[in-house]
Amino acid sequence: MILSISQVENERGELEVSIRPDETLDGLFNGKLKIIQKRKGYRYSIDAILLASFCRLKKADEVIDLGTGNAIIPILLAVRNPTNRIVGVEIQAELVDMAHRNVALNGLERRIKLIHKDVRALTTSFEKASFDLAISNPPYRPVRTGRLNPQLQKAFARHEILGSLEDMARIASFLLRSGGRFCLIYPASRTIDMLLTLRESDLEPKRVRLIHSNEREEAKLVMAEAVKGGRRELHVLRPLFVYELDGHPTEEMDRIYSMDQDEDEIGVARDREKPV
Repeated sequence: MILSISQVENERGELEVSIRPDETLDGLFNGKLKIIQKRKGYRYSIDAILLASFCRLKKADEVIDLGTGNAIIPILLAVRNPTNRIVGVEIQAELVDMAHRNVALNGLERRIKLIHKDVRALTTSFEKASFDLAISNPPYRPVRTGRLNPQLQKAFARHEILGSLEDMARIASFLLRSGGRFCLIYPASRTIDMLLTLRESDLEPKRVRLIHSNEREEAKLVMAEAVKGGRRELHVLRPLFVYELDGHPTEEMDRIYSMDQDEDEIGVARDREKPV
């Protein structure tokens, strides 16, 4: 089921999207984008911005975001790559409604399709090998580890209640064409688990990049791109530092926030790798 959103037109006939009392309207990229979020509950983090910047896209790629939340990643990708068809899948009805309003608010209704469904059930919604790129910012804590956040939206985002890395990798492998890519972000401390899970799902890790708060801190996050049926060859990219030692964003983060990355930083998608 695809949920509708509450829309009204002002006196000039322009589309307006309702903002509810328990929500905020936040700007991104110097106001180029506007994102509705909960005051308390699920709010996108830097993880989503970094993951969107890491994804390599071709003009004709068909893309699916597994667990899209408020649609922040599809919106970022759609703005950066104006030719792609993007599908966002989310199980929480309240977030699907918010995602619809965010898509409308940024004028991307024709580019982004949102589906209210459990990611684990997508084998009944799409034929096998329907997409070129799958993306996920999956939950990373097993249910019985760590404190379960009383805010359910946050709990679902962090704990493997509604799906695990294994579930995301399995579905991504089903949805991707041969040579298609799966991009994800995960805690650096679970890098081995991530790489093993990808390979077990016929998603061969090809690019890995560690993310550090600054050059003196250990890596907190890791981003990976895996190729469906790819050859065994891993490229470990230079690390990404979010902040300088004085607390200011690094030059690369400034470029990410301004959507002004160069090809070396994004990693331009080449022709699909032929599987062995």
